[in-house]
Amino acid sequence: MIKGVNLGNWLVLEKWMGPELFAGTSAEDESHLCSELNEIAKHERFKVHRDSYITDRDFAYLARRGIDLVRIPVPFFIFGGYEPYVGCIEYLDKAFRWAERYKIKILIDLHTVPDSQNGFDNGGIAGVCKWPKNPEHVEFALEVLERLTSRYRDKNTFWGIQPLNEPISQELWDLIDIPNRYPAVDKDYAAGSEPVPTDFLKGFYREAYRRIRAQSDDVTIVFHDGFRIREWVRFFTEPDFRNIVVDTHLYLMMYTMASGDGDLNDYLRYIENEFDGTLREMSRHFPLMVGEWCLNTMSKKDAVLTDNERRDYYRRLAAAQLRAWEHTSGWCYWSYKLQVDAPELDTWDMGKTLELGYLPEDLSDAPVANHP
Repeated sequence: MIKGVNLGNWLVLEKWMGPELFAGTSAEDESHLCSELNEIAKHERFKVHRDSYITDRDFAYLARRGIDLVRIPVPFFIFGGYEPYVGCIEYLDKAFRWAERYKIKILIDLHTVPDSQNGFDNGGIAGVCKWPKNPEHVEFALEVLERLTSRYRDKNTFWGIQPLNEPISQELWDLIDIPNRYPAVDKDYAAGSEPVPTDFLKGFYREAYRRIRAQSDDVTIVFHDGFRIREWVRFFTEPDFRNIVVDTHLYLMMYTMASGDGDLNDYLRYIENEFDGTLREMSRHFPLMVGEWCLNTMSKKDAVLTDNERRDYYRRLAAAQLRAWEHTSGWCYWSYKLQVDAPELDTWDMGKTLELGYLPEDLSDAPVANHP
């Protein structure tokens, strides 16, 4: 069973995970950070961050903790030459060298595309979701996937590639209220933003599969469910798709957003009914992984717990989720680390959850999969 972690905020920036990188600007996302900084400041700031945020020592630490895969979010401009962004392919090359050294597999996750697929800040440009409407942008993403697959196909540590992270559904667009939660800087530019239609996404996934398979027969192709997992039941079938995994992202905060603050029993029931129940059902149709999850609930009730109560609370949430993941072929925690001193965010940080004793000390001892 895969036991992994995301290397978030390394090659794709998220301000809430590392606000110091945005200091001195009004930017809330990577696109506007790159636009606001002058060329010298931009390249220096990005170099310092990328050189220090993830290093060889981090891979060594993860290997000791029983992590056997890292999911690495990468931007569409990874190869450079796309103004005003700063390319970063040399850092992914380093990650493959470190992964080889410590026997860790890599899942490359195309986390952003031009004009975004979700309107999130982690999509690179908050409040904008127009990528599907521009055929040139769609083609650009497909060519990046081809180049990445070709570059790493002979690496023993290259486990998988994910054509697109979190293409947003209508249901989630409405629940989160994207235009208000992630207000666009340029509202005229954001005009026309909308969720990603399922028919478009199916066409993109077919073409991404074809392009990637032309470069490699062996790499696992990981498709995000687009927050609409049941719509894929008759889609990912052989012989049209082989050696694929469907990725679903399951967060306890979704209960809080939909129902308000809950107590421990509310979250445990949610894990059993929504997470375990859905995974059990869907695992009969295609291989699954939980590519993002964490212990954070966004509940204000968590803050009033004593240290001992908090440890018991999160251990029980962790154990329940790890049991639910047994219906899959693996999981990746979001995220490995944050650069922010905010106790309410500790449960997003796998390193801190390990130090605090919320997760098993050796993750290789965590539950194993029943899924083949």
